[in-house]
Amino acid sequence: MPDPSANENLVLALPKGRILKEVMPIVRRAGIQPEAAFDDERARQLRFATNIDGLDIIRVRSFDAATFVAFGGAHLGVAGNDVLMEFDYSELYAPLDLDVGHCRISVAEPADMVAADDPSRWSSVRVATKYPGITQRHFARRGVQADCIKLNGAMELAPQLGLCRRIVDLVSSGATLKANGLVEIEKICDITSRLTVNRAAWKTRSGEINHWLQKFQEAVDAEAA
Repeated sequence: MPDPSANENLVLALPKGRILKEVMPIVRRAGIQPEAAFDDERARQLRFATNIDGLDIIRVRSFDAATFVAFGGAHLGVAGNDVLMEFDYSELYAPLDLDVGHCRISVAEPADMVAADDPSRWSSVRVATKYPGITQRHFARRGVQADCIKLNGAMELAPQLGLCRRIVDLVSSGATLKANGLVEIEKICDITSRLTVNRAAWKTRSGEINHWLQKFQEAVDAEAA
């Protein structure tokens, strides 16, 4: 496994998409300002300098932010606890809830099935999901055998096209489910985004890591005030 101390600069991994928009006010309140290219939609670079000497930002897919931190490519990162629960990396700590990215992981099925369906009587279930680990553990606790079809997106199409009758996916407003004829029938867990730390980096560069943990905690507190 790569040694995160091999990178002279600290590296902060941030996820693309909706979470990035929500977390950047906290990043900036913590005193970190990325270079101009970070906000330039035409820019194609993925690693950015900041106003802090010795601190860089990388921008990656949401599922990959935790992986970069766990395997030493980054020292700090932001990841939803959906990703953290799915992969359960032993080299990753998640000491701070950033109170952004609120959503939930839920089970959904076609609206026309709901009236006649009783989830408490399921003995087995086939679902489409990008969270097979979370899904199987959830149903195992209920004594239900879960057969998971792994998809990375467009889960809502799976029941329409006969892959399965139910899905497990992230739900925020529920508008996408409704638009595709699905109804949320069971919440598995609530989700927020967390500041994550590489275990080895926290030991070898504890002063720097603790400084940024404190700065992010202050930024979260200020955001909530």
